Amino acid sequence: MYSAIVFLPLLGALIAGLFGRRIGAAGAQMVTCGAMVISALLSMLALYQVGFLHQPETVQVLRWIDSGAFEVDWVLRIDTLTAVMLVVVNCVSALVHIYSIGYMAHDPHRPRFMAYLSLFTFAMLMLVTSDNFLQMYFGWEGVGLASYLLIGFWYKRPSANAAAIKAFVVNRVGDFGFALGIMAVFMVFGTVSFDAVFAQAPAMAGKTFNFLNWQPDIMTTICLLLFVGAMGKSAQFMLHTWLPDAMEGPTPVSALIHAATMVTAGVFLVARCSPLFEFAPDALAFVTVVGATTAFFAATIGLVQNDIKRVIAYSTCSQLGYMFFAAGVSAYNVAIFHLFTHAFFKALLFLGAGSVIHALSDEQDMRKMGGVYKLIPATWLLMLIGTLALTGFPLTAGYFSKDAVIEAAYAAGSGVGQYAFAMGVVAALMTAFYSWRLIFMTFHGPSRADHHTLEHVHESPMVMLAPLVLLAAGALFAGMAFAGPFIGEHSGAFWGKALFVMPDKHILEAMHHVPGWVKWSPVVVGFAGLLLAWQMYIRNPGSADRLAQTHYPLYQFLLNKWYFDELYDLIFVRPAMAIGRFLWLRGDGGVIDRFGPDGIAATVQELTRRAAQLQSGYVYHYAFAMLIGLSAITTWYMFSGGAH
Repeated sequence: MYSAIVFLPLLGALIAGLFGRRIGAAGAQMVTCGAMVISALLSMLALYQVGFLHQPETVQVLRWIDSGAFEVDWVLRIDTLTAVMLVVVNCVSALVHIYSIGYMAHDPHRPRFMAYLSLFTFAMLMLVTSDNFLQMYFGWEGVGLASYLLIGFWYKRPSANAAAIKAFVVNRVGDFGFALGIMAVFMVFGTVSFDAVFAQAPAMAGKTFNFLNWQPDIMTTICLLLFVGAMGKSAQFMLHTWLPDAMEGPTPVSALIHAATMVTAGVFLVARCSPLFEFAPDALAFVTVVGATTAFFAATIGLVQNDIKRVIAYSTCSQLGYMFFAAGVSAYNVAIFHLFTHAFFKALLFLGAGSVIHALSDEQDMRKMGGVYKLIPATWLLMLIGTLALTGFPLTAGYFSKDAVIEAAYAAGSGVGQYAFAMGVVAALMTAFYSWRLIFMTFHGPSRADHHTLEHVHESPMVMLAPLVLLAAGALFAGMAFAGPFIGEHSGAFWGKALFVMPDKHILEAMHHVPGWVKWSPVVVGFAGLLLAWQMYIRNPGSADRLAQTHYPLYQFLLNKWYFDELYDLIFVRPAMAIGRFLWLRGDGGVIDRFGPDGIAATVQELTRRAAQLQSGYVYHYAFAMLIGLSAITTWYMFSGGAH
């Protein structure tokens, strides 16, 4: 069963990719969607068996690497953490596959698109089922490759190609840190197997190594290197710049990669490596600070974005910050719970945005929308459900998970925990504001669309709406249904040995005793954000523009994403281009080519030209050359002492 869960998407990708022309678009869609639905159903069964019946398993696939002391097997590790990720990845991917049948109906390259989707899903499954760091790195790079292909799917668009390259390059920065972390793990522990490394971790706690007369902590160094990889893949502060540009890909790609799967790989990595991070408190503090900063930073940018997909993209970035600071205060199960619920309502919002774009003739600018809720009522209702869940409206999925994250940060009782709590509450206020701003600008108020677009507004077909309905059910009820097993009193039995927390930490117990105002603060600021958005975009529509003009520098600062792209262009891109141009013109062209291939070729040509000039065809020229040669030989013989 577990092998089928992992390899069915690969089989679908191979069939659609290699035989797409033969079986046609409909055949490719049928194969890939069928494989994904089966994998999704089997994943639910796996979660029941592993999480609720406590039957974790390991499945040996093959002997992978055996080189001296370095031995790595390809093994599927199925514990509760893996089972939860299998449900998230396969369920969302299956719904995205089905949704794509309608959304990509007029694209001529549908088989290739479906093959890329299934290939990405396989790579993500390889990541979450890994039993060792090397296997995880294989899946890690696989999702990076597949995301590059999907973001740049419309390869005739220069913007899509640039976004794909940007995502690939920025992720390489994080992946380099991840690779260094894996190398450090092997150097320290002599193995890359999770079980063997985690068993030795307590013995390495507090030990240091010498580096330039500095004594850094071994466990802290390893965890920080691993977390750099997580920062890149999960678009955390400083390595986030690729995420909004990745919206150039088709909307199903945005839902699959940037809502539920690839961007959560970093959170999964930290949770999987909890037995290492628990012995590196400084690394955990760093995780908390980065997560809290990202939650706040991304939310500020989301306040002023006008592209409907970019608003949701920055929301994703912000929510990932929540997951990381929950993990940073050792509430790993809370982080995974928010990952689980977030997958449903964020995929719902992305696919709902795709339905809006589909209805409005590919328009994505919210300033050119408005007043269409009566024309596309199903899409409006489904996006409303997603927004309620995202803003933590009581009894929705986000209410249970996001509130738990904020409570965990407060209950940690540490300085970084208090910082995370403050940033989390402020970010919750901004999340509510920009989420309702999206709803009001898109669906309510007077229409700002042109007459031609309004004439063609239509509801999406059922093949697109049905996945949204299922995701809406998850957005409404997933929190209520799974709060007990994930973060309840008996959650320890549910998670088993998949997550590790130091015995002296009682974060879940402390969460139950936080003050009432802490529990209610996310709900209160959520309603405040709703009222503020209603005031600015429904009751007094012009107030938002006036506020932007009054605080124009701040508005431009946020609209331009804190100028990170410009800063990185100044610090990294331009110097790299200048160095590359110098090495190309002066080094490669001026030195290597001049004295190397070009120089040797030019010398040979000159010598042959001169030699050719000697072949004049006149006998007296040859006789003269022979006389000169004879004179030279005679002179050499005389002066070399040959006459004695």
